[in-house]
Amino acid sequence: MKYRLCLLLFFAHSVANAQTLGGGSVFSFLKLPAAPQLTALGAVNTSQPSNDIGLAFNNPSLLTDQMHTQFTAVFNNYYSGVHVYHAAMGYHLDKFNTNIAYGLQYFDYGSITATDASGNVLGQFRPVDWVMQVSASHAFYERWNAGASLKYIHSAYDVYRSNGLALDAGVHYKDSSGLFSASLLVKNLGFQLKEYAGTRPDDLPFDLQVGFTKRLKDAPFSFSVTAHHLHQFNIRYSDTTYNNDNGYANGSDKKITLDKLFRHFVFATTIYGGDKIEVTAAYNYLRRQELKIGAGGNGITGFSLGVAALFPKLQIRYGRAWYQNATGYNQLGVNMRLDRLVGLGKR
Repeated sequence: MKYRLCLLLFFAHSVANAQTLGGGSVFSFLKLPAAPQLTALGAVNTSQPSNDIGLAFNNPSLLTDQMHTQFTAVFNNYYSGVHVYHAAMGYHLDKFNTNIAYGLQYFDYGSITATDASGNVLGQFRPVDWVMQVSASHAFYERWNAGASLKYIHSAYDVYRSNGLALDAGVHYKDSSGLFSASLLVKNLGFQLKEYAGTRPDDLPFDLQVGFTKRLKDAPFSFSVTAHHLHQFNIRYSDTTYNNDNGYANGSDKKITLDKLFRHFVFATTIYGGDKIEVTAAYNYLRRQELKIGAGGNGITGFSLGVAALFPKLQIRYGRAWYQNATGYNQLGVNMRLDRLVGLGKR
């Protein structure tokens, strides 16, 4: 097992220098959470143990046989009329003791008026982004699960079109008591197959993440800590021109500070109301710092909340995250066990 982990870490490190942070990457929509539970967990989480195939879309090592025939449909209401849809389904192959899944995330930006450089209206177009992926996972050594997802990515803005391939790979550990779990995840390791017209190839939003979740034995709480962008310490976005014009200090890129350290971490907690209700809250420090607006206060930017109602045949999940002072965006998702509803692939 140690050799497999070392190989995965070495492979991730060897390509990390070829990937880009911040706004310099292509297909940045890949960083947005597809599932309400992931939104509630602060948009970055690798280790939350949950019978939710939406989390497996993010981390394939969380795909288990408990998600056999589970189907999820998610509806996201983003800002400015942008709508995002997500669907995924899992299946367990008894013969190979392997879990597989298929998922799609689709971004609809609505209809936009096309004009030339002089402002003359040329018509309408509908920009879209989408990612389609297939995943597989396999359990070994009783407490370990390894998984990988292959993604096909497509982006179309009128005549400007691009597509690419990416790989997610992870390893998940869960102890015998079920109270502790941890995971290592490599995300968006890939490249463009076709560049936008008139542009050079860009890097994908690569990320190396690790996290753990601990549930208290005698209390209905669990806590998660997730670290992201481990391949590069300084992930601060610093616009020196903006800082100078607005009275902000330009910090040293080489100086080690607590601010730079905490930008790598997302903290979350889940409260369990028996086995039927879950309430989740999280704090994403990087999001809060990057979306500061002057000195006028930051509201609850960077925080997120979620609630879930869990039944044997149906899960209803809701997530809300704040990216601005006074407004947030909402996600609503429904998970169904098709084998229990209609007898599909019953085990």
